Amino acid sequence: MGNGMVTVMQWDNAMLARIKGKLIGFLFGLLIGNIPGALLGLWLGHLVDKKLANAWQSQQGAQAEFLYATFATMGHIAKSSGQVSSQEIRLAEHLMAQMRLQGEQKVQAQQAFREGKAADFPLHDTLRRFRRQVRDSRNLLRFFLEVQLQLAFADGELHPAERQILHTIAAELGFSAADLERLLAFAEAQLHMFRQGGGKAGAGAYTQAPEDRLRDAYRILEIEAGADDNAVKRAYRRQMSKHHPDKLVSQGLPKEMMEMAKEKAQEIQQAWETVKAVRNIR
Repeated sequence: MGNGMVTVMQWDNAMLARIKGKLIGFLFGLLIGNIPGALLGLWLGHLVDKKLANAWQSQQGAQAEFLYATFATMGHIAKSSGQVSSQEIRLAEHLMAQMRLQGEQKVQAQQAFREGKAADFPLHDTLRRFRRQVRDSRNLLRFFLEVQLQLAFADGELHPAERQILHTIAAELGFSAADLERLLAFAEAQLHMFRQGGGKAGAGAYTQAPEDRLRDAYRILEIEAGADDNAVKRAYRRQMSKHHPDKLVSQGLPKEMMEMAKEKAQEIQQAWETVKAVRNIR
């Protein structure tokens, strides 16, 4: 398991959680009740510290589970077509770099990827455990699935075996086959608009014809091209709500994944700007 993913900063936070209540309780008790008050404050502070420490450990365990499940599932998808491609390896490495994983965290992510490639990898158990950890948060489950789709499209195409595994993953996470197809369209549109030629949201490195770019913008917003302006606005707001980085972190997304969430939000924003310009929406 990848539950050893704890940074030095996180360790410092844990230590602070262990003594902060005691320190405050002791000083406050000393101020209002001399030595007896200080002892009482120390005891009450200890109870507070214990509760905070348990909450911190629970949060770190959930985030470690998120990272482990992410990279192990990626490894499983990569191996499903028979051979892990160089593009898939590069994408996994890119995500580790984007998340600034270093030291033990990076080693754990690499190990998770390798474990996922094993023929006996317990995919169903891993996904069920992950789903429990995020308390069935639809936005977090969708974000997780979108990351897996990035891996599936790493080499520019979706292998039939990868599609089959993705349907299994989607079902375990509570998404229907129709949901998955919409997410596949979303991911493929992102690939066309922002990945080909190394382009990123707002970077200007686009190689698509304007009509294709507009088509993919609608697919990213998950709205039909024939929808009226108000429906398009609502679709944009809905997508931004699902992908807002701060909202995802508050729901349990590891902070290491914040940059990934920001990038997805930027891509949605760029898709909206594309549609807005063509429709002349104010």
